[in-house]
Amino acid sequence: MHNEPTVRMTAVRRLYEVSARMGAGRSLAETLQAVVDGVVDGLGFGIAVLNLRQPDGKFEVIAVAGSPEAREALLGTVSAADIFDAEFAIADKWGGLRFVPHERLPEGEIVGWVPEIPVSTAPDAWHPLDALFAPLHSPDGELVGMLSVDLPEDQRRPGPIHRELLEIFATQAGLAIDKARLTDQLRAEKARLEASETTFRMVFEGAGNGMATIAFDGPDAGRVLRVNDAFCHITGYTPAQLVGTIFVDYLRDENSGQTQREIEQLATGRGPYRFERTFRRTDGHDIWLGGTAAMVDQGKDLPRIILIQIDDVTARKDAERELQHHAAHDALTGLANRRLLQHHFNAALTRSRQSGRRGALLFCDLNHFKQVNDKYGHEAGDQALREIADRLLTEVRHGDTVARLGGDEFAILAEDIDGDDLEAMIGRIDEAISRPLDGIDVPVTAAIGTAVVSPYAAALEELLRTADNAMYEAKRSHRATL
Repeated sequence: MHNEPTVRMTAVRRLYEVSARMGAGRSLAETLQAVVDGVVDGLGFGIAVLNLRQPDGKFEVIAVAGSPEAREALLGTVSAADIFDAEFAIADKWGGLRFVPHERLPEGEIVGWVPEIPVSTAPDAWHPLDALFAPLHSPDGELVGMLSVDLPEDQRRPGPIHRELLEIFATQAGLAIDKARLTDQLRAEKARLEASETTFRMVFEGAGNGMATIAFDGPDAGRVLRVNDAFCHITGYTPAQLVGTIFVDYLRDENSGQTQREIEQLATGRGPYRFERTFRRTDGHDIWLGGTAAMVDQGKDLPRIILIQIDDVTARKDAERELQHHAAHDALTGLANRRLLQHHFNAALTRSRQSGRRGALLFCDLNHFKQVNDKYGHEAGDQALREIADRLLTEVRHGDTVARLGGDEFAILAEDIDGDDLEAMIGRIDEAISRPLDGIDVPVTAAIGTAVVSPYAAALEELLRTADNAMYEAKRSHRATL
């Protein structure tokens, strides 16, 4: 039994840590993302979604944390002003929170994104259709947004402590959003003031970060008008090489149409737009630029310009990429870990349901591997596991996922495969693992079980158990024939 004061103290400490991320000086976009990140990182929920209330009363999903699938499905969706009225009419009031239990939902089509989690029969278990909302208010009581949370970390409906912390956090989030709106307004005002040539020149030339102006309207639209020394130092170009060229020609889209979408968003004039983009230097190498872009109205009858400020954030992006890799891969072998396998399985299951095609999940256990560790030591055992991992990667197809589940257990997720092709893959894997290991005379072999990935497949863990059972059945059959 957890000690309640200790739980409360730990939770409050986490609350203060995540609340600090919403401090003054952040833009509205940064604040909204900090809110949902704080809920997921510090308050024990797997998913957080923030609907921002727009001036016309409608709600738009501005920030999502905890689930790439939820982010893809929900981000940018706009709902009517009364979207929450029906749900709140059947909701339980938990202080300032509103909880809608799934059993009260009317029959019919479910609107919105629903997480795929097992349904528990425990009386206080969290159900995939349960919903918990935290209205966000400004200091004067205006409703500024709606925070919805899902997937409590213990898969139970939140108790009094977590309800209280979520309500406190929602109060702070409402205040932070109000401050961020003011911050965005102040930044926009500052950009307009700096458009005066004297002030602009002093700031522009003396800035420690890279700055450039780009024509937005008129015959020179898209062309670089001016750059400062810091911009040239970061990018490797001289002013003569940059001025008059098309700025977007130096950028590489991470996804189709990215530049055009960002230009359209910038043109809405909702304040400075934050960006991180890859930029091609004179030496041919790409670097990451991070900064802001703001539309500047120079006055009547004058074309608008874009003022951008940049810094080289390549080192940070590389570090983030490395951290993301470690979070999704096994540290010893470099294979996918269970978390990444789950992500790939979810995507494969979605594609199977769309196409009707079957795939396979293989569970692979190494026979006699304990003897390797006992005879040669764990360092040699680790090297052997790395060698086996490389063999597995060689024998599967491009696009298949090889994961290490722990110890000497591996899983292979293969889409659109069945029959002879599947048997041929299993044969290749069996033969590859059975080859002698470098410097080791223990005959390591593979025991392999399979489970079908079909449009009707269950959760990953259930398929792993099916494949595991099939593997043990194969072992028993093998022993029976000896």
